[in-house]
Amino acid sequence: MQGEDFVGYLPESVRWGTDSRTIYFSWNPDGDTLRSDYRIRVGENRPVKVTDEELKAMPGRGSYNTDRDQMVYSRNGDLYWMETGTGKTRQLTNTVGYESSPEFSGDDQFIVYESDNNLFTWEIATGEITQLTNFIKGNKRSSRSSEGQKKWLEDQQMELFDVLRERKAVSDARRKRREQLEPDRPVEIYYGSKRIGGMTASPDLRYVAYRLTTTVDDKISEMPQYVTESGYAEMARTRPKVGDIQDSYDSYLYDRQRDTFYTIKTGEIPGIKEKPAYLFEYHEGEEEFEREYKNDRDVIVAGPYFSDNGQAVVVIRSLDNKDRWIMQLDLETGSLKLLDRQRDEAWVGGPGISGWNFSGGTIGWLPDNEHIYFQSEATGFSHLYLLNVKTGDKKALTNGKFEIISAQLSNDGSTFYIVSNAESPHEHHFYHLPAMGGKMQKITQSKGGHEVDISPDEKYLAIRFSTSNQPWELYVMENKAGAEMTRLTESTTEAFGTYDWRKPEIVRFRAADGAQVPARIYRPENPTPDGPAVIFVHGAGYLQNVHEWWSSYFREYMFHNILVDNGYTVLDIDYRASDGYGRDWRTAIYRHMGGKDLSDQVDGAKYLVDEWDVDADRIGIYGGSYGGFITLMALFNNPGTFKSGAALRSVTDWAHYNHGYTANILNTPTTDSIAYQRSSPINFAEGLEDQLLILHGMVDSNVQFQDVVRLAQRLIELGKDNWEFAVFPLESHGFVEPSSWTDEYKRIFRLFQETLK
Repeated sequence: MQGEDFVGYLPESVRWGTDSRTIYFSWNPDGDTLRSDYRIRVGENRPVKVTDEELKAMPGRGSYNTDRDQMVYSRNGDLYWMETGTGKTRQLTNTVGYESSPEFSGDDQFIVYESDNNLFTWEIATGEITQLTNFIKGNKRSSRSSEGQKKWLEDQQMELFDVLRERKAVSDARRKRREQLEPDRPVEIYYGSKRIGGMTASPDLRYVAYRLTTTVDDKISEMPQYVTESGYAEMARTRPKVGDIQDSYDSYLYDRQRDTFYTIKTGEIPGIKEKPAYLFEYHEGEEEFEREYKNDRDVIVAGPYFSDNGQAVVVIRSLDNKDRWIMQLDLETGSLKLLDRQRDEAWVGGPGISGWNFSGGTIGWLPDNEHIYFQSEATGFSHLYLLNVKTGDKKALTNGKFEIISAQLSNDGSTFYIVSNAESPHEHHFYHLPAMGGKMQKITQSKGGHEVDISPDEKYLAIRFSTSNQPWELYVMENKAGAEMTRLTESTTEAFGTYDWRKPEIVRFRAADGAQVPARIYRPENPTPDGPAVIFVHGAGYLQNVHEWWSSYFREYMFHNILVDNGYTVLDIDYRASDGYGRDWRTAIYRHMGGKDLSDQVDGAKYLVDEWDVDADRIGIYGGSYGGFITLMALFNNPGTFKSGAALRSVTDWAHYNHGYTANILNTPTTDSIAYQRSSPINFAEGLEDQLLILHGMVDSNVQFQDVVRLAQRLIELGKDNWEFAVFPLESHGFVEPSSWTDEYKRIFRLFQETLK
C-alpha cells in the first residue's frame, strides 16, 4: 500500500527530442520528494537527469512543416521556431499575452497561432504579424439610428437645421476618407456570452472554422470538506448530475475573402431527427407516437480536418451518442455531404472512434487528397477504413475479432503505425500496415504490453513495456521487424524484488448465457480442499484488467498475492462491458448495469466451485468504483452467493452520477426510468443478508460521498445490521495517502479472514 515508494517510480511521460536520438522521460530512481526529467540517447545505457537550464530550453510538442526540417511550438505562452536539423531556435513572441497552438500554413510560409481567442499569422520570411479573425466577446452596441424614436428625432433635426446637416455631411466625409485610408481589417464577429473555441484555419488561410458553446448554469453539487487547513468546514463545487441540462454547440465558418461568416448546416444531416429505439418501449402500441423528433437532435462538430489541397471533412456526434457521422464540408456554403454514418442503439464508442467532448477519434487524409482514413465498429470490432471522397467507396484495411487500439499515418503517408490486440485480447503489439491495404506486420515480439512513442524521423521506437508481474520499464528499438528491444531503465526497488510475484493464469469460463468470460486466476501452490476464494471486480466498467501487462490496479495485484499466501483462490474477471473485446461485449450492459456484468460474477463463483475446488459458502467479493457498485448489486440481488463483500468508493444510485458516462449507458432518468430503477443498488438494499463493508473517501468529487450516505440511511431504515461503514476524511476517488490505503485494505483483509476462514 506504499505505492511507488515500494514498487519504484516507473518511467512516465516518454517523448522524443527533435534530434530523433534523445528520449526524455519522467523518473525518480532515487526516491526524491519529486520526480525529475531524465534523458538518454540511443546507443547509450545511462539515463542522465535533465538540468533546470536544459528543462527551460527544452521544446514542447510542436508542429512540423512539410519537409519536417522546421518545427514551431509554444512554451509558457510564447512561440518558438526551430530548425530541427541544427537545433537552432528563435523566440517569436515575448508578451504578457498567451500565444498557443502554433501550426504551419499549407504552403509553409506562415505560422498560424491563437492568442486572446483569435487567430494570427507570423510570416516566416518577413516576421509580419497579421490578425486573421476579430472575434469579440459581448454584443455590438446599437447605433442611435437603429432605434425608432431616436431615429425619428434625428431625422427631424436634419430637416429643420441647415447647420446640423452641413456638419453631419463634413463628419461623414471625414469618416469615409479615414476608412478609405485605413488598412483592411477582419470583420468584427461578436459572440455574446458564449464560449468560443475550436478555431482552425484552412491550409490556404481563407477559411476559419470555430465553435460557440452555450454553457448552462445548472445546479452544481456541493461537497463539504471537514479536515481543512483553516480549521473550518469548507464547501467545494463539484459537478451536475446525469440528466441535467447540458451545454449546446454551434459551429461556424468565417470566409476571410468574402469577409462573412455562416453556420455549418447540421440540419442537413441524415437521421438528425431520428429517435432512439428505447423510447418506443414506453409508447408501445401508441400509433400516434412519432419516430422522429420535431426538432434536430443536438450535435457537436469535431474538425474540420483538411487535406493538403484544402478539402475538409468533419466528424459529427449526436449528444445522445447514438450516431456518429463523417461528412464532407463545403467550405464556401457550410453544406455537408454524408460519407459514413455509424449508428448504435446503445452508444457509439470503441477505440479510435469517439472520445469525450470535441475529439473526432482517428481520422485524416492520405497524400492523394482523395482518401480519408478512420476507425469504425461496423463489424462489431474497431477497425481501420479507407474511404474515397469522390466515389464514396469504402474499404476495410483491417478485419477480424480484434481491435485497432490506435493508428497514425507515417510522415510520407505510405504506412500506418498501429497498436492492436490482434495477437490476443490480452496483449498489445505494434504493427506496420501499408496505407492502401495489405498485411499487418508485427514489429514488437515480447509477450506483454507495449506503449510506443515513435521518433520524429520514424527510425526508432521508445517503448514502455511490462508483463503481468513486472512493472513498466523503458526500452528502445529500431522501427522494423526483428529488431532487438533494448532495456534502458531499472526502476523497481530492492524491497519489491525480494518477493516472487505471481504471474496469474488467464482462463475463460462459460457464463449461463453461453458467453466465454475471460479472467485471471491466482491459486495457492497447495490449495486446501474446499478452500476460500475472493472475486475482484475492476472499476470503470469498460476497463480491461485481464491482460499480460502491469496493471494500473497494482496495489490490488499485490493484495491478491497476499490473499493467495493466506490460502485464498482469487478470480479477477473481465466481465461484460470490459474493454478489449469488441462492441457487443462493451454494450452488453446497455440499459441494465448490474445485469450481465453482475451475472458474470455469479457465474464466476460457480466456476470456482465446479473447477477449482472452492467452497461455495466461502466466497467473497470486492471492488472499487464500478467494482464497488457490482459488489453492492451482488450482495443485494444474489444473497448467499457471496459470504461477504467490500464496496469501495461505490456508485449506489446512477441518477446521482455524472452525465458523460452514465447517459451513454442508461440514457437519462426522465427518459428511461426503467434503466435507472433496475441498475441502482439503493433500490435493492432490502436484499442484503451477507456481510457488507462500505469504504469511501469523504472528499470524493467523482462518486460523491452523498452516494454512500444515502445508502447508509436506507440500510438504517431497513433495519439491516450486518454492514459496516469506514470513511476517509482526506481522500478523494483515487486514494493518495499510504495510511489510507493501508487502513482500507487491513479492513478488507480482516473482513475476509473473519467471514471466509
